[in-house]
Amino acid sequence: MKEDAKVVIVGGGIVGCSLLYWLTRMGWGDCLLLERLELTSGSTWHAAGNVTHFGHRPDLTRLYVDSIKSYLDAEAESGQVVGFHKTGSLRLATTPAELAAYRRFEADYRALGVPYRVVDPAAAGRLHPLLNIEGILGAAHTPDDGHVDPSGATYALAKAAKLRGAGIATQTAVTAIEATAGGWRVETAKGSVRAEHVVLAASFWTRELSQPLGLSLPLYPLQHHEVVTGDHPELVALKRELPTVRDPYGPSNTRQERNGFLCGVYESDPAFWALDGIPPEFGQELLPSEMERLEPNLLRVMERIPAFGEAGIKAVNNGPICYTPDASPLVGPLRSHPGLWVASGFAVGIGTGGGAAKLLAGWMVEGKPAHDASPVDPARFPADLARAECLRQIRETYAAGYALPPMV
Repeated sequence: MKEDAKVVIVGGGIVGCSLLYWLTRMGWGDCLLLERLELTSGSTWHAAGNVTHFGHRPDLTRLYVDSIKSYLDAEAESGQVVGFHKTGSLRLATTPAELAAYRRFEADYRALGVPYRVVDPAAAGRLHPLLNIEGILGAAHTPDDGHVDPSGATYALAKAAKLRGAGIATQTAVTAIEATAGGWRVETAKGSVRAEHVVLAASFWTRELSQPLGLSLPLYPLQHHEVVTGDHPELVALKRELPTVRDPYGPSNTRQERNGFLCGVYESDPAFWALDGIPPEFGQELLPSEMERLEPNLLRVMERIPAFGEAGIKAVNNGPICYTPDASPLVGPLRSHPGLWVASGFAVGIGTGGGAAKLLAGWMVEGKPAHDASPVDPARFPADLARAECLRQIRETYAAGYALPPMV
């Protein structure tokens, strides 16, 4: 392991590897990524891999758009397949306010060059013939959406970055981070590394890594369930893959997974995990499922997509994901500690990781972000935000699912 680097990135998930990719692409080849276990450990490996051009907040749309481009570019450069399925997606409008908001977004998407249209219920039904369109007013259709293989995308980014000279050290846990006169020293079980910049991209470990520096970042892990069904004969008979459905009524997202369904739910009473410290041995594990909390959501998914209920549940995955009070990540400088940066708190890690990394890499290289970074800037939260208040906001934000934010 090298002893000096311009940048040390802590964390080898989709975000850390995306940042390594973008820093090298922008000319900073002297970068080292440190991962305590193997790439994708933590939350990346069990992610659904959904990628979309329609984010949960309109002011974050560019992060979604740039993420898909990042993974496809990395695939072309590295030869590592990312497993992109271009299925399109439908974000359902269940209220007049949602439908009006979706229509207002059309000009924004034209400016970004992203195919986007608002369709009526009948058109939504044609795009997704297993969808019960009763009660919906329309949908936002983004035809270039889909899903990737999270591991494939992560390894494509890592391989492309290594081809430009970046270093990656796995099985290398960071034990301490200390400020020095010339920058930072990162201590690991395999020795120390001096760096001008350090980026904390370690998901829910970021809070713990930063606490010895006197920081209290609003990052906490929540349990998040995904339900996988068995095969359904109508999916077997289809000649195409159905679009993903994002439904505020659930709230949930449901897509085709081979000949069955994969559904992620945002229940009204979410459960936190490991609030007093991540277990040292935790790596690529899942948590016990808690199906009783999911029942109201799943009943609504079955109402919206009857075939989902007919297919039968094959597996339930419950894995921790990192949340901030507003469900947008912390991306940018920790200004009280010059040279220390953060890229954590990704509730939608695959969906926004590549774009957020591009934003942060440009910020580091050029000294300023390429576009408005206020929605993700760590400074948007007060340094003394009480834990109880932070958890309350996270719980409310998670439960809101795909509800439009107040600004819309």
